[in-house]
Amino acid sequence: MIRVLLVDDQALVRSGFRVILETQPDFEVVGEAANGEEAVQLAATLTPDVICMDVEMPVMNGLEASRLILAPPAASTNETQALPSILVLTTFGHQQYLFDALAAGVSGFLLKTSRAEQLIDAIRTLANGGALLGPDVTRAVMLRAAELSNDAASAPGADATVHTEPRRVLSNSGALDAAGLTEREREVLSLIALGHSNGEIAGELFLGEATVKTHVSNLLQKIGARDRVQLVVWAHTVGST
Repeated sequence: MIRVLLVDDQALVRSGFRVILETQPDFEVVGEAANGEEAVQLAATLTPDVICMDVEMPVMNGLEASRLILAPPAASTNETQALPSILVLTTFGHQQYLFDALAAGVSGFLLKTSRAEQLIDAIRTLANGGALLGPDVTRAVMLRAAELSNDAASAPGADATVHTEPRRVLSNSGALDAAGLTEREREVLSLIALGHSNGEIAGELFLGEATVKTHVSNLLQKIGARDRVQLVVWAHTVGST
């Protein structure tokens, strides 16, 4: 049985989610919270497997609640309780929360406009230890990457046609070293994070496209990312902080 905690400041939204989830024989909605503070308390007492978390709420928002819920226990405690997976559910236009949410440790991000079956599938994915970005959110990630690329290109002194060095977004040398990334892999990841295709990266770095594909495969393996979107997310969260 998958134990689910619903967190949203709108009672009608929580009721709607409950109706959807309780149609599934393997789901149990164990509780509801109207703000992040209540979510933190209920997460500790109800031990849900998955928390469906809204972002904008009174008292405490969903991002801060997620950070507290997913924080590792202090070394002095003997707690062994498994942490829940958190699925952030928000409205269209709030995708700017994506990177902050993933940095907080959440496992999934889905728009409230998603279909009921997408919500059900997402909860099952997280309950099984997976991670998920909804298709609309994936597009938002790439749009943000493209915006960063445009900002870099339009910066004072930037050359719009000639690039002798790849534009960089990576600054966390500790995380890059821990992942074992070579200098070339860091260059490729920087350009992936700025929304470049393999062909564009090949032209930027004067490499063959097959070589770029090899570097991308190595990055996926070293970082433990499932796909290119997760590489973008990692670059903008772990790799740049």
